[in-house]
Amino acid sequence: MDGTDALDESLTEAVVDLVLRGMWRGRPESEYRPLVDAGLAMVKGPMVLPTERAKETGARILRVGAGTGQEQQITAAYRAFLPVNRRLREVCTAWQCRPDGTPNDHSDLAYDAQVREALEDVHEAIQPVLRRLERALAGSGQYLTALEEALDRFDDGGTEWLASPLCDSYHTVWMRLHQELLLVLGVSRAQDEALEEELLAGDRG
Repeated sequence: MDGTDALDESLTEAVVDLVLRGMWRGRPESEYRPLVDAGLAMVKGPMVLPTERAKETGARILRVGAGTGQEQQITAAYRAFLPVNRRLREVCTAWQCRPDGTPNDHSDLAYDAQVREALEDVHEAIQPVLRRLERALAGSGQYLTALEEALDRFDDGGTEWLASPLCDSYHTVWMRLHQELLLVLGVSRAQDEALEEELLAGDRG
């Protein structure tokens, strides 16, 4: 199997999902066994991970045409995403750790409320970005729906729905969105980090 033509539709969807998520936990063997047999996934304890071949395949499937109008539209949304991405990381850090570096035991309700307000600011900032993205990238509307569901669950008292990697938490969905943007545009992690710093420096200037 070399390229995507040899993959049937269900296998294509599965490998893209695995690559975007980074891992699967708790999936039945019937779902991941075809990927393992095709050399696209490996099992490590309770986790199913994409192989390098899967990552290359996922990148080929997702990449939009270079120099196209679609790429330009997605790039504009991506550039608007990156400064908000930094803010989301800061919110998750603040939820997990106090400003002095000690673990947040969530006994200070006023502090947690401040973090929740910062999360609301992030959520408001990402909505127009995702609406712009939805016009250029098919299927991307799922991200706003999933973020809102995670936010609702978090507000209902499920603290894990902010940053836990074990559920479709706000941060987990966000990371999946970020990964899709990188693969769709063919941007490396190093390029991504450099551009984020450049955009933030520009905002400060």
